[in-house]
Amino acid sequence: MILTVLQARMGSRRLPGKAMATLQGEPMIIRQLERLRSARCPSKIIVATSTDASDDALAGFVVSRGYTVYRGAGSDILDRIARCAETISSVSHVVRIKGDAPFVDPGIVDEAVRLALASGADYTSNHVQRTYPAGLEVEVVTANALRVSAAQARDPMARVSPTAAIRNDPARFSQAHLKAR
Repeated sequence: MILTVLQARMGSRRLPGKAMATLQGEPMIIRQLERLRSARCPSKIIVATSTDASDDALAGFVVSRGYTVYRGAGSDILDRIARCAETISSVSHVVRIKGDAPFVDPGIVDEAVRLALASGADYTSNHVQRTYPAGLEVEVVTANALRVSAAQARDPMARVSPTAAIRNDPARFSQAHLKAR
């Protein structure tokens, strides 16, 4: 199963409350979820947020709109994403989308998933070799690579940037790069 994890929180330093900022009459997170729901390849979408009190309203709102929420460590995003994936049985791949990407393109999500499956890569993205505009980043990582990284990553930066340890170690984790046509 392909799981999409939309990581979102209210406590941003650059733009606090951005997940609930209004975008065409709805909170931005709902606009993102609507777009992600249009993707064909992922089987399930979960919003991953923190257990911080500042994210209580966000979590409650998302659940009230019929979506699933996973709450985990506030500062250890790698752990939060890995544990979120573990809550669903038979997840083979995780599509990671950041909460500050309101214009995520479902077609690009599907292309990235297809490339990940066809290539067998541990990490697939349009993030490393950038040919798409900023804000359209999609990362697909195998559940196994995510588990290994979560268990072994010690660098504090890898804990905050959940795919960094995978992305920065191509000798250990195979990669495929989605490029705009």
